[in-house]
Amino acid sequence: MTSEVEMLPIAGFPVLRTTAGALSQRLLEALERGEQAVMFFANTNFIVQCTPLRERIVAAPNVVIANDGIGLDIGAWLVHRRRFVENLNGTDFIPALLAQAKRRVFLVGARPGVAARAADALRGLPGLTVAGSCDGFEGMSDPHRLVAQINASGAEVVLVALGNPGQERWILDHADRLDAKLLIGVGALFDFLAGDKPRAPALVRRLHLEWLYRLGLEPKRLARRYTVDIARFLLLCVVDGRKSAASSANA
Repeated sequence: MTSEVEMLPIAGFPVLRTTAGALSQRLLEALERGEQAVMFFANTNFIVQCTPLRERIVAAPNVVIANDGIGLDIGAWLVHRRRFVENLNGTDFIPALLAQAKRRVFLVGARPGVAARAADALRGLPGLTVAGSCDGFEGMSDPHRLVAQINASGAEVVLVALGNPGQERWILDHADRLDAKLLIGVGALFDFLAGDKPRAPALVRRLHLEWLYRLGLEPKRLARRYTVDIARFLLLCVVDGRKSAASSANA
């Protein structure tokens, strides 16, 4: 497995360069050992929005960051003149991982009703037990009660859908009080599972153009993300690349 896994720093974040199979194996092995692991999917929005949390994310134990989207490929090429092996988007990766893991899972986040419908969709995976769900509004008003609820459910995997950087901050704030061994920030996964948002056609996904499909569906909400924030992302990559080059030259 180690030959299939390496790390490419992107704007200061250690992003894995690996395959879906090798990443699944890594996470399943951590579950078997009973080690708590945290997983985030890094797209351009993650890089931009989570930069204020970067030191906490990098310092957290057993954090896994996977690449999601063509923006990360562009960043990797700008900084390292390399590309990622696969696009490890959470919408495809997480259901496949859960189907292999066959563990108890708890869903946190999204609008009222969405997490519950997403939970119903996941109940169709053989061997997977949905231990509970909680929306990202009223259900999260008392974080101490929510942590106790998750622990009481016996959940081994917690999926958190609060968008960037909300889901990352929530996981970092509460990981040490959660008994679950795998905590994952999942973005819009619940909306897709619940059927509230359609996936792009398979050909569009293969061409890494799902972002364009989503922009067409939600132009007002996503316009800034795919214009101003893309520019900010590229700037962060360039600045980080220059720092890395300077460090190598002075070594």
